[in-house]
Amino acid sequence: MRFLAVLSGLLSTWSILCAAESNVTSSSASRLVLPKEFKPPQVFKNANLVRNTNLEKGYVRETINVVVENTAKQPQADYYLAFPSDVFDRIGGLEVRNKKAPGKGRFHVEATQLDSPSDSQFYKIHFPEPLAPSSQLTLAISYYILSALNPLPKAIKQDAQQYLTYSFSAYAPSAYPTENQKTKIKFPNTNVPDYTTTSGLKSGSDPERQGSSYTYGPYKNVAAGATYPITVRFEATKPIVASALLERDLEVSHWGGNLATEERYWLRNDGAKLSDHFDRVDWTLKTYTNMPTSALRELRYPLKPGSVDPYFTDDIGNVSTSRYRPGNKAQLELRPRYPVFGGWKYSFRVGWNNELSSFLRKSAEGTDSYVLKVPFVEGPANPEGIQYDKVVVRVILPEGATNVRYEIVEGASNGLPDPSQIVSNITKHRTYMDTVGRTALSLSVDNLSDEARDSQLVVVYDYPFAAGLRKPLTISAGMLAVFVTAWFIGNLDVSIKKR
Repeated sequence: MRFLAVLSGLLSTWSILCAAESNVTSSSASRLVLPKEFKPPQVFKNANLVRNTNLEKGYVRETINVVVENTAKQPQADYYLAFPSDVFDRIGGLEVRNKKAPGKGRFHVEATQLDSPSDSQFYKIHFPEPLAPSSQLTLAISYYILSALNPLPKAIKQDAQQYLTYSFSAYAPSAYPTENQKTKIKFPNTNVPDYTTTSGLKSGSDPERQGSSYTYGPYKNVAAGATYPITVRFEATKPIVASALLERDLEVSHWGGNLATEERYWLRNDGAKLSDHFDRVDWTLKTYTNMPTSALRELRYPLKPGSVDPYFTDDIGNVSTSRYRPGNKAQLELRPRYPVFGGWKYSFRVGWNNELSSFLRKSAEGTDSYVLKVPFVEGPANPEGIQYDKVVVRVILPEGATNVRYEIVEGASNGLPDPSQIVSNITKHRTYMDTVGRTALSLSVDNLSDEARDSQLVVVYDYPFAAGLRKPLTISAGMLAVFVTAWFIGNLDVSIKKR
């Protein structure tokens, strides 16, 4: 029995040593802190600015095309982009490019923070090359604003129409004076019962209406920081789908040749709440006739070709109302256990498997370095879109993987913030039959939307041949230890005999 006690002590010591290996490396996004009296230097002017606002999804998408002119006597390389303080923390996917040469890549954008409360906050845009005096540069600035649409009325009947409001400024927020600007708003339909009309800003009616598009402006000689509050109210027959958190795990198995994907969602509908109790009969009739509704009733997941073994579970257990369509355009169709009306929440997880060979290759022959290329996020592709307050992507590599590096490859519609705003962390992930644990790369980002679906995550890591033998050798050694221990105990003489 003393042998068993010694063995137990050794195992306990081993577990403590394994637990001591926590974070290998980590990095975090930080903001440039500006002094409380900071004001952007007036070295630029906006010669012309056009802002396009799209309200067709459950979040606001905006694109600003602005001709920037250097009014200083020296070259300038830093342009400050202003946002109201109450909007700044809900900006996602901010991207800045040269409008005339978008293929040259995005500009580096740095989030700043004033040292004291202020009405405005700024992003600092770094030009690749300083702009010469009296020269102009056309910037294409795109971003989206989360949690910007509010239902009015806040509560409606189950079969009533839903209306949303959006408040903004007729003048695009700017840290610099603007010679000429206008704002175009695209609504999901022509039913816009209420909107602000301006007075004295321009001659003629303002806004000008054309179908489901409204145009405010053009306005001449707008001062830096000028505002003019505007509120619009429009019909929205789709739910406002948001997720407080998305956890996405991709587990790489060299021995099994498998890439296992699992996503965990904490969904909610930010639309109008129900003023009465839920009526199941009325809902069944509406579902049968496929009438528009502000409740979330289905999620559609486009998956990569070759995806197999999909599953869909929630807090209660397996959900059978799902259907998988394999093929070149594989799609997983999910129906939540109940329709998600405004103010309702639904937590669930979904997962599937793929052949690892479709995503992994060796970087070069004769080396131990591997390249893994996977989607950064996948998720539903519903017409109303989906917004994420926080996304955590974790790539779990085989045990023994070292020298991990990553890069995010932009797609046609990137939807991701500047790389400096993505928090990376390398930790150890332990499961059964592991010794020191698997290497896990974790990436965290705030304020994301389904616009990021086209982005790809490339992970490069070293995985020597000896590391691949770690698990079978560990299992063999463990089984041998069990047999030896059993043989040793079996040969102990514990019988009672005369001495």
